Amino acid sequence: MSTETPTQSSPASDKLDRGVLVIAGVVVLGAIMSILDITVVSVALQTFQQEFDATSAQVAWTMTGYTLALASVIPLTGWAADRFGTKRLYLIAVGLFTAGSVLCASASSLEMLVTFRVIQGLGGGMLMPLGMTILTRAAGPERVGRVMAVLGIPMLLGPIFGPIIGGALIDSASWHWIFLINLPIGIAAFVYAFVVLPKDDVEPSETFDWLGMVLLSPGLAAFLYGVSSIPEAKQEHGTVWTAQVVAPAVIGVLLIAAFVPWALNRKNLHPLVDLRLFSNRTMTVAVLAMSLFAIAFFGASLLFPLYFQSVRGEDALHAGVLLAPQGIGAMITMPIAGILADRIGPGKIVLAGITVITVGMAMFTQVEADTSYTYLLSALFIMGLGMGGTMMPIMSAALATLKEHAIARGSTLMNIAQQVSASMGTALFSVLLTNGTIDLDPTDPATYVPGLADAFATVFVVATILVACVLIPASFLPRKKIDHAVDPTVLVGH
Repeated sequence: MSTETPTQSSPASDKLDRGVLVIAGVVVLGAIMSILDITVVSVALQTFQQEFDATSAQVAWTMTGYTLALASVIPLTGWAADRFGTKRLYLIAVGLFTAGSVLCASASSLEMLVTFRVIQGLGGGMLMPLGMTILTRAAGPERVGRVMAVLGIPMLLGPIFGPIIGGALIDSASWHWIFLINLPIGIAAFVYAFVVLPKDDVEPSETFDWLGMVLLSPGLAAFLYGVSSIPEAKQEHGTVWTAQVVAPAVIGVLLIAAFVPWALNRKNLHPLVDLRLFSNRTMTVAVLAMSLFAIAFFGASLLFPLYFQSVRGEDALHAGVLLAPQGIGAMITMPIAGILADRIGPGKIVLAGITVITVGMAMFTQVEADTSYTYLLSALFIMGLGMGGTMMPIMSAALATLKEHAIARGSTLMNIAQQVSASMGTALFSVLLTNGTIDLDPTDPATYVPGLADAFATVFVVATILVACVLIPASFLPRKKIDHAVDPTVLVGH
């Protein structure tokens, strides 16, 4: 474990001091690299098809391969952080991600590009849970809401500005630059982290859970592969019940199910993912809230740029620009939500945030082929205001109740829940949209575009209902500040 450093908080401290902000800069830089690269590639898929003479299903593997690698490595992060130290592991993750980026830019075939995207994902998957661990340890539980608000900026803005950056780089240079841009950023992040992060003081006492790794990491990868294949199967075969979907999904579920009793076995002192953290009521509620939110929000996030492109005829770059009000709204409320979550507890903040998002999402249930941009951008701005008070307060609610040596395991658990749920949400909304448009005739513009708009409106109804469902677990989150000095019973460790 890392030793106490001058950047760690005391109960008396309130504002984020300079030391914590400097460390936050390291973490945010790494998070920006990882998250932007998920979305920045989305605008290059058509370019990849032309460059490598491939189908849309084949080039989709440039995104699927990254996501699978990212999900597979997350479970290892908690153990590796405890075993080798957060600074060493963070430097390795930044180096691996940067090297993978350079390799992607040098790829001369689609197979090479997918392979190098997997290398990128192995590094990128460690950056976010490590960043949460580093920031929470630096600031202490009393200020976890504020540091999570800082970390939330790239998490919420990445999906918005990724397409803008990707489109601009492809238009002005070439597709290689969506990867090469990570080289100077990666070098800066590596040097910054090497200088700023406190030296690791590790006690190598934990053994590695080999059986857990064999069960969980392949299980997650297989399950997400099956889930991510659902839209393609539905589009090509008219059903999701294909071998490409069912076989890996079932294998993944069986492996994950086998991991559960093994992780809870008392003889297994250091499971790969510590499911005993679910004995903490707040952690359990936070995982449920995060899972529902990720399904609804990340799934619905797929719909907004698609609506602007397919219904309103915007290109990828302008569709990304039109999403900016969402980011502006989030930037306004996120710092305020972080401060309030620390002072009055995250429960009230999350309830308010989800309510506001539901209102904004409900506005999209009324979209038509000619809905005014003022109406659409207002709805996105309202959703952004709610987003700033939702995701990171849920994260802070979970991590604020953990002892220092359990933080790495807690952030790993939350990131797995978020990644799996986001993939499920993306698949769900892709299938719903496909079902809604399957009978439309693209050769008849008079009926196709209005019908397409109606299909989007119908899917937004489902998104609104799912977002509103987050209110149920959110209502059980703490609604008052946790007094860590007086109430140590909420803290969970090994």
